[in-house]
Amino acid sequence: MKAAELRRLTTRQPDFRAQLSALIAFEEQANETLENTVTSILNEVRIRGDAALLDYTRQFDHLDVSSVASLEVPPSRIQAALESISRQERLALESAAHRITLFHERQKTEDWSYTEPDGTVLGQRITPLDRVGLYVPGGKAAYPSSLLMNAIPAKVAGVKEIIMVSPTPGGVHRDIVLAAAAICGVDRLYSIGGAQAIAALAYGTQTIAAVDKIVGPGNAFVAAAKRRVFGTVGIDMIAGPSEILIIADGTTDPQWIAMDLFSQAEHDELAQSILLCPDAAYLDAVAQAIETLLPTMPRQDVIQASLCKRGALIQTTSLQEACEICNWIAPEHTELSVKDPYALLPVIRHSGAIFMGPYSCESLGDYCAGPNHVLPTMRTARFSSPLGVYDFQKRSSIIFASREGAHQLGNLAATLADTEGLAAHAAAARMRLLKDAVSK
Repeated sequence: MKAAELRRLTTRQPDFRAQLSALIAFEEQANETLENTVTSILNEVRIRGDAALLDYTRQFDHLDVSSVASLEVPPSRIQAALESISRQERLALESAAHRITLFHERQKTEDWSYTEPDGTVLGQRITPLDRVGLYVPGGKAAYPSSLLMNAIPAKVAGVKEIIMVSPTPGGVHRDIVLAAAAICGVDRLYSIGGAQAIAALAYGTQTIAAVDKIVGPGNAFVAAAKRRVFGTVGIDMIAGPSEILIIADGTTDPQWIAMDLFSQAEHDELAQSILLCPDAAYLDAVAQAIETLLPTMPRQDVIQASLCKRGALIQTTSLQEACEICNWIAPEHTELSVKDPYALLPVIRHSGAIFMGPYSCESLGDYCAGPNHVLPTMRTARFSSPLGVYDFQKRSSIIFASREGAHQLGNLAATLADTEGLAAHAAAARMRLLKDAVSK
């Protein structure tokens, strides 16, 4: 990839905002065939349960079994996988799990309440979800880090049961994924995938219990299925292509920045990698580093396609302007590769995760730093947060009205109910006042 092929923009261009908007724009194309297929699969599993699951497993994963129960991976197989991986791999998984757990433990919240002078008690109760479904891609893909990031916050939140599903074409399991499941304490694991697995988790079958929420990444069929079952169950999010935005002051090794841009671009051709910097000469240096390093990358074709389609090196007038652009884009990952990242941090309002300083490459967050790598994409960081313990908990309001409190609140409630024309609401509040008045 020649440096000249990289998109170069400057904020001084009259049409910069229009060009930036076009660069950022991403809208999944509606695929009627896919949507119809997913709808059919969901309906079949909802109606026929296990029988439909077995049919789709034969069709898509080429596994011909007589019962869904036989698709459950026994705990002994999961433990054996943990024992079979290398010592280095096991240490990496266990160390990452420990760090992820420590971080998410700090997200736990407790019940709270306060008592008003008249004895009325108001508060909030925090309770975990009962059962969560975890989708983990299978086949050639192996993403133990995704399993850690989705399962651990659920465990920390106190979820009673985690049911994992993962496609296994030809019945082949990846030991590294099973080992991660063992470390996370996944309760049950079924060798099913695709939209049919999402349907089983959402609706339940004769063998698989319905869950309260489904989390985890998947292909287009999985994403479409999650979108359709939302409401019957909760879901984590509908994730778009991966994104990184780097704000640099020109002091970081250009090769480091080039490789950080690659780290997102290698996901797929639609991933987005953007560099913002006030120094034109530094942008030139990064472009040259990209040209030099790209041929060494195993996925160079994917990286090149991603950078050409959706990447950009952008010259800003200042670091402050770079931060303003970052807030508008609201990227999944932001790297503040500057001498004093803490000076910029208060200005960054919208980003899924913020990596501070030249040594904090995004890869650390993907695997082992501790914060969750399930992050909002497609500008949803303006109103969404990383996956966390709070996604596996729910809050219930607590209201205890004392006799005195019922009088004060009852009059208020009745008055407001009258204004809305809801007579039963008003009567329910007034009855308690009338009863007390008669009893006196």
